[in-house]
This record gives sequence, structure tokens and C-alpha cells, in this order.
Amino acid sequence: MTVDAELGEALSSIDPQPVSRSRLIRDLALRGAQASREERARREEAKEFLLKVARGEVSYDFDAAREIHAERERSVGQGA
Repeated sequence: MTVDAELGEALSSIDPQPVSRSRLIRDLALRGAQASREERARREEAKEFLLKVARGEVSYDFDAAREIHAERERSVGQGA
């Protein structure tokens, strides 16, 4: 594997003096694969939830969701 400047910087931010660079790359690749699998599962769960809402299988209060979102936007705008 070619370690370009961007990858080298990323590796150094994790461990500037690894015992084994290849081991560090392997460990990070495995963690990245796990994170990708988890993200894909979350997306699929979210899609399934939205489909259930659309089919009327799950009750969803859109007005309450709008209020929560508006409140969140106000607090983010105030730096909270």
C-alpha cells in the first residue's frame, strides 16, 4: 500500500511511532469496515421506520416533530 501525505498524516495522528505500520493500517481498516456496516444498518433501520410511517403502521406526530426541530434550530442559533 502506498502511504501518501494524507494517509501518513492520518496514521501519525493515531500513532506517530507505531510498532508496525501495517498492523495499524489493518486495525484501522477493520474498524472502518465495522463502522461502515453499522452505518449501513442504521440507514436500513431508518428507511424501514419511514416506510412504516408512510404505510400508517407507526403513529408519528409531525406537528410535534416540527416543534422539536424548530426548538433545536433556535438553540443551535443561540450557540447552546
